[in-house]
Amino acid sequence: MNAPTQTSHLLPELHLRDVPESLIEALKARFGANCSTAMAVRTQHGRDESSFDAPPPSAVVFAESTQDVADAVKLASEHSVPVIPFGVGSSLEGHLLAVQGGISIDVSRMNKVLSVNADDLTVTVQPGVTRKQLNEEIKSTGLFFPIDPGADASIGGMTATRASGTNAVRYGTMRENVLALEVVTAAGEVIRTGTRAKKSSAGYDLTRLMVGSEGTLGVVTEITLRIYPLPEAVSAAICSFPSIEAAVRTTIETIQLGVPIARVELIDVNTVRMVNAYAKLNLREEPMLLMEFHGSPAGVKEQAETVQELASGHGGNAFEWASTPEERTRLWTARHNSYFAAVQSRPGCRVISTDTCVPISRLADCLLDSVAEADASGIPYFLVGHVGDGNFHFGYLLDPNIPEERVKAEALNHALVSRALALEGTCTGEHGVGLHKMEFLVNEAGAGAIDMMRTIKRALDPKNIMNPGKIFSL
Repeated sequence: MNAPTQTSHLLPELHLRDVPESLIEALKARFGANCSTAMAVRTQHGRDESSFDAPPPSAVVFAESTQDVADAVKLASEHSVPVIPFGVGSSLEGHLLAVQGGISIDVSRMNKVLSVNADDLTVTVQPGVTRKQLNEEIKSTGLFFPIDPGADASIGGMTATRASGTNAVRYGTMRENVLALEVVTAAGEVIRTGTRAKKSSAGYDLTRLMVGSEGTLGVVTEITLRIYPLPEAVSAAICSFPSIEAAVRTTIETIQLGVPIARVELIDVNTVRMVNAYAKLNLREEPMLLMEFHGSPAGVKEQAETVQELASGHGGNAFEWASTPEERTRLWTARHNSYFAAVQSRPGCRVISTDTCVPISRLADCLLDSVAEADASGIPYFLVGHVGDGNFHFGYLLDPNIPEERVKAEALNHALVSRALALEGTCTGEHGVGLHKMEFLVNEAGAGAIDMMRTIKRALDPKNIMNPGKIFSL
């Protein structure tokens, strides 16, 4: 996890609300040992993988059932105290910080796969189930859940942030793959949204309202998901390029040609060097695409040959194919370890991660100008991208003892997001708004849309206790 930063580097505005001792006593009476006020536990639950800091929550409740969550929220509501849901702590935008004080509700013990409906291609899970756990438990059915944000995030957290990841170009994001939810509202009531049916026209789409709401409208306690048959054939490949532009042009042509590629990930030369050092690999130190193809053996072969031909036209070389699960795991482990490789490359650093997404036709315009700015800044960085859907991430590596580096990094991020919005893109493709993107959301959505969001928030959470201070100010 990111190393602590000095107080002078804090970004969040803190408006701490009183947490009365009577609430702590009521929580301990109800939950016993499952309610902790130990500083170590509170500190763990007051930090995520963002570069921000805030005081920890006043208490942590370890929920083991929907009723536990409902009872904790009811008690918090009675005292008008904020509630912050906690999964595994892998979020990147300050979602977990108690910027207005309050209590953390840890749902990691709610980690059961409740039902697998293989005939309907659905599964229902509790929020503490992680994506790796889910796929391990359903692999005997010949099915899998494709959303892969890299970290072994909890399904509840992935739902809250509308996560996506490396497979989104083929299988979509959490928005497309969540069918139904059980949610504890700000009043402590338990509601259900959606069904296992593949579609519905029944009333407001409350499921989509909750997906991506970042814990500001309720606490998700059960999720029904789409799952998919494991492909008959899978092949992965890496290809090096003489420049980032060549790799991006290959990606754009692949998508525009309609090749049903399952994954296409860009890593820049900085990232390749960091991954080589971290994982003791010998990948060619040039910009690189990591690709994966799903389908029948003949279909996979055709897709791969088409992409290889496109890549060759842009100087792509050193194709390396991986058809066995072990070989594919080696390649994708390298990609997923890029964040940790980068952090290790500058010990004690903090990371500011960007998360823009633009229409695929504007990807080169946005990405190349942003690379030029990052190179000129002198700030160490790494670059990875789910470029098949126009989404990419810079990670700026900051020395917490040099305030000027933070200023430079934030300026780079501001320029990047402004560029993405001008190209009809978004300030966040998958990480969520949290604390870091609040200013940009106003620019993207507009005052009228933000006012509508505030109206919804006030209607569903009149006491403003559900993860307050995130997405927009209230």
